[in-house]
Amino acid sequence: MKDNRVPLQAHLSMFAAEAIWGLMAPIGKAAMNSGFDGISVVSFRVAGAALLFWVASLIGPREHIPARDIVKLAGAALLGIVFNQGLYNIGLSITSPVNASIVTTSMPIFAMVLSFFILKEPITWKKVLGVAIGCGGALILILSSAHAGSAKVGNIRGDLMCFGAQFSFALYLALYNPIIRKYNVFTVNKWMFTWASLFVLPFTSWHVSQLPWATFTVATWLEVGYVVVFGTFVSYLLSVVAQRVLRPTVVSVYNYVQPIVSVIVSVAVGLSVFTLPQGVAVILVFSGVWLVIKSKSKRDEEKRGKNAKLNDVC
Repeated sequence: MKDNRVPLQAHLSMFAAEAIWGLMAPIGKAAMNSGFDGISVVSFRVAGAALLFWVASLIGPREHIPARDIVKLAGAALLGIVFNQGLYNIGLSITSPVNASIVTTSMPIFAMVLSFFILKEPITWKKVLGVAIGCGGALILILSSAHAGSAKVGNIRGDLMCFGAQFSFALYLALYNPIIRKYNVFTVNKWMFTWASLFVLPFTSWHVSQLPWATFTVATWLEVGYVVVFGTFVSYLLSVVAQRVLRPTVVSVYNYVQPIVSVIVSVAVGLSVFTLPQGVAVILVFSGVWLVIKSKSKRDEEKRGKNAKLNDVC
């Protein structure tokens, strides 16, 4: 019974993490409109999360980690946090939100290709079809929610930064999946965000010190607090729980949940209406996720091959 619950827990954890990230988009944007910028938000995220994960590790399970693995987590922090968060937040501040949202749908494609070359995961027709269907659904959702009259013109530099953020996270999933599975979520995250802080803060501290601190309201600080506590601390805990069980391609496809959450929130607060194209998009996205989940991994194929050999012997 316990084994049956583990995959379900991983899927629910990944879904919850993506939902939190989807809600973080409008909240984080509100904080930026109040005086914060992309560099400042990234700085608060890495420093705040590092502090929270170290406090949590004091009351959580103790785990020894050798120095060589701590160094490996430095590389994971660069790809999974510094480049991913930095490129996306700065890119979003340059290009339009619609362009940035469309670019995020490219991550499962990067993950599928990198997993093929690095992890030797087979590219099956189900994976290809699932990614294509999910990507199509996300595009319909984003484009149907955009209003041509108020949409801002995109910027090629911002678009390329957002593409780089997706590629960076896909490469992180492919390269560092083994070490993520090796240690508990508190150990992995406290060291990753510690490294991220060391990489980011020396270059951004002066910039953060120039923020208009006196103009920030309580609402602005609550918005930043959500980004740090829920959008970073809680969501990264949940995502690492999922990454320990799920394949990188499956993890990446859950990226499509983010725009769905954004639309639901917009409808709930009266900023938008739920249309037929949005309904079709929801069906397509979850159909794509289902197809990728049902696709066999390399481990599944090897296990099936071993079982077939045993049956032949018997």
